[in-house]
Amino acid sequence: MREVPKRAFWEDVHFGGSLGLNVNNGYFSGYVAPKAIYDFNAFASGGVGLLGSYNNTSRHSSYTIGGSLIGLLRPVNPLQLSAEFEEHYVSRDFKLDGANKTDSYWYPGLFLGLGYVTGPVSIGLRYDVLHDDEKSIYANALMPFVTIYF
Repeated sequence: MREVPKRAFWEDVHFGGSLGLNVNNGYFSGYVAPKAIYDFNAFASGGVGLLGSYNNTSRHSSYTIGGSLIGLLRPVNPLQLSAEFEEHYVSRDFKLDGANKTDSYWYPGLFLGLGYVTGPVSIGLRYDVLHDDEKSIYANALMPFVTIYF
């Protein structure tokens, strides 16, 4: 019987992630999220990511650091279903009426998404089912995404 050659582990690992930048009239926001995923087969992948962001306005500044666990399913080409659990450490400073307020806490997010995959790029929408208007670092529970893996 002929043995089928096995693929090396690293042949199925892909690195990539997302970047974001917004500079507008005294407002700055930057976001970086490197990720690594492993393709179990042509339909399923799983991985981990790191997260970091910084925001600054004249009345508010914040930074976050954290990590994520990622699950991807591709039941029909080119559609991709995703689930990503994020855990953020959040530190915020507010300047309100001459007084400063500092707030630090851990914040979870569980995103379920649908994307369109073309080559190494996936584009789509994701929804945070744990979104909390008071604590979330994101303005909305629903957000677009663009992710690139190499």
